[in-house]
Amino acid sequence: MVEVRVGLGYDVHKFEKGRKLILGGVEIPHDKGLAGHSDADVLIHALIDAILGAAGLGDIGEHFPDTEIAYKDIDSSLLLKKVLAIIENKFRVNNVDCIIVAQRPKLFPYKEQIRIKLSELLKIEKERINVKAKTEEGLGFTGRQEGIKAYVIVSLEELGVDIKK
Repeated sequence: MVEVRVGLGYDVHKFEKGRKLILGGVEIPHDKGLAGHSDADVLIHALIDAILGAAGLGDIGEHFPDTEIAYKDIDSSLLLKKVLAIIENKFRVNNVDCIIVAQRPKLFPYKEQIRIKLSELLKIEKERINVKAKTEEGLGFTGRQEGIKAYVIVSLEELGVDIKK
């Protein structure tokens, strides 16, 4: 048996006019983007936290603090690549399950693009990635269209470790 670890990630960003909306590395047409120090890709930020959590390596803020000028407006895909480089000799991503919560824009038309982009970034088959888009039926800050949140769960396989029964 292979040792498998599981991590849960969560992130939230509020909307801001004048910014692009990037989710899972994909630009989504919308009249507002998300506010943040980086490109504010809420999905990739939650994915990074899930990976770091599964590996026992803290969280995104510890590795990429929002006080660091080097990360100002950075493409979150680059941050994900840095995290994958940190774990590459010890773990590999087995599968990913994502939930993006947004009243608007409707994300159904972009789910497959997001899966493909995450597949490319993670270097795993897109069949190992699931993306769900949810609304909160008008409730809460996402329902009032003030922002977007994302939840991600990841399983990592530890390389070179076999568990004997």
